[in-house]
Order: sequence, then structure tokens, then C-alpha cells
Amino acid sequence: MGTTMETTVDATASADDLRAFGARVLESRGVPTDDAALVADSLVVAEQWGHPSHGMLRLPWYVERLRTGRIAPVTHLTVLNDLGALVSVDGNAGVGQVITARAMDLAVERARRFGIGAVGVRNSNHFGTAAYFTRRAAAAGCAAILTTNGSPAMAPWGGMDKAVGANPWSFAAPDGQGDVAVLDIANTGVARGKIYAAAEKDAPIPEGWALDAAGHPTTDPHAALDGGVVLPMASHKGYAISFMMDVFSGVLTGSSFGLDVGGPWQPDAHSGAGHLAIAIDIAAFGPRDAFDERMRTLIDQVKTVRPAPGAGAILYPGELENRNLAASRGIPLPAKTRADLAALADACGVPWGL
Repeated sequence: MGTTMETTVDATASADDLRAFGARVLESRGVPTDDAALVADSLVVAEQWGHPSHGMLRLPWYVERLRTGRIAPVTHLTVLNDLGALVSVDGNAGVGQVITARAMDLAVERARRFGIGAVGVRNSNHFGTAAYFTRRAAAAGCAAILTTNGSPAMAPWGGMDKAVGANPWSFAAPDGQGDVAVLDIANTGVARGKIYAAAEKDAPIPEGWALDAAGHPTTDPHAALDGGVVLPMASHKGYAISFMMDVFSGVLTGSSFGLDVGGPWQPDAHSGAGHLAIAIDIAAFGPRDAFDERMRTLIDQVKTVRPAPGAGAILYPGELENRNLAASRGIPLPAKTRADLAALADACGVPWGL
């Protein structure tokens, strides 16, 4: 099927086909094979989890930033300071997913030696979903924390102008049942990527998600993105948490922060994103079997609570994504996303067969 395909209706693609396509596109822009596969996998896994806002719609953004040189295709980490359990690195504007995977792997390695490992990252790029990397550490037997900052998305509480990023963060640990319990949230009421996903479909967004440029509530995703602001979760609490995530991710690490962080959809803006990756060796606190048993007990206590009428099953954090990933269904691609990917295939000289 060529790039003249009909794009007015949604269709599905297999996860393997999307991974292969994404990797070929990135390789065509100079990203090494293993790194390209990692980035493509991170996008497809987001789709499989049920989070298309962080999925394939972002691939053209990354390619544009590779084209302008704002993302260096070959990622090199420079160690700035190594104190054993704490390491500071410069990502040299490399690929965000690659930088973060290496930082989290380093944190895990130090956790195994010292009980805890913390890696501060400066001069990175957007890394996709935070849970992709905390789950990686949990699979290695660690409890993990990851923070990041991002480009301004929300106004400080009581303001109208963007000055604070959504600045997501993730906690993860093994669930004691062969999978992972994980929290991955932005501090806005909704991740800005979900507004981009609505705009892809020309679909309205719910009330309470965003304000337009004049400071009025809007259900138009385009108005929200064109000079508007995303509202914080939990009113002033979301703003305050996001501010502190910038402290830990940007100010502490020596990276960019606040108004100086560029977004992944900006082809020629310096990102300067900072991250803080922390891994804690579960075995340092006691036998892993005991931890697993305690996790199962905690999950059972939560899941055996009587559900409210109409609420459905009670889930622990990350369980829905675990189920979605295990289901291995075809991935639906909105018409605009398919059209953008087909155009990207043409631009990169990569076959489009989805």
C-alpha cells in the first residue's frame, strides 16, 4: 500500500510493523540501529498501553528535531561527577529515550552496589513516557523514581501565562505477581499529549482541561494549544508539585528549567530537558520474597474493597496498562496520524506498508 492510501478513516496496524517502520525512519536520520529500535519500541508500547498521546504521533516531531540538529542522532553521555551512588551526566542533546534508558540502567547498576543509585541528567530531550523507564528498573529488581521537566504548559496558580511545565514523574516497583505497579502522571489535569491526540482527530476536549489564550475555559483542542494553557491537576497542588519537579529535574541537575525548556513539537528549539533517575535495590531492605508477599497483600487489600455502583473493577496503579499490553491487539491509528506517517515515509525514503 503506497502513500496515496485513503486516510479518512481509522485503521489498525500491528505492533511489530509499527516498531519496524519507526526504527527504519529513525535509522534513515542517522540514529544507530539499537537506539532506533529503543525509541520505536517506546512509542509502540505507549500505544499498546492505551496512551496514543505518547505514541506514533510523536515520531514526526522527533524526526524534525533530528533534521534541524536539535537532537543529536548519535547519543553520547558525558560523566560530569561520579560519587558512586550519585552520578551526574550531560546528555549532549542526544535522543531523550536513549539518554534516559542509559541513566536508569546506570542508576540500577549503582543501586546493586550501594543500595541506591541516583543519576542526574542535564541537556537531554523529550523521552516519551516516564513509566517506560521506571518499569525497566522494576524489572531489574528495583523500586524506581524518575522525574523530568518540560516546556511551559500551565500557568502558575492564579495566572494566565504559561510558565511551568507539565513535568511528569513516575514511581514503579514489582507488583509481587510477575508484573509492575507503576504511577506515571503529569501535573496538569491531563497530559498535554492528550490534547494533541484530540487535535489529531478534531475532537473536542472535556471541560476543565484547558484555557484559551484569553484565559477562558475551552473545549477546542486547537484553542488550547494555540496560546492557551493546560490546567493543573488538583488546583494549586498540581502547580506546586510541577514547580518542585522542575527543581529536582532542572535546577538541581544543572539543566534548563522554567521558560528555557523547549518542547518536542518545536523543530528548532533547544530542549535542555533535565531528568533525575533514582533506583533502590529492593534486596537491600530484605528478602525479595518478603517484599513480593507484602506487595500482594497491599494489592489484595485494595482490590477487595467494595466497588462503588457503576465503577467497575478496582485496579492498582499500572494494572490497566499491564492488561492492555498483554492483550496484544492491533493498534488503531487516527487518519491524521496515518497521513503524517505516510508523508514521513516519503520524506525519509522508507517504505510505507501499513
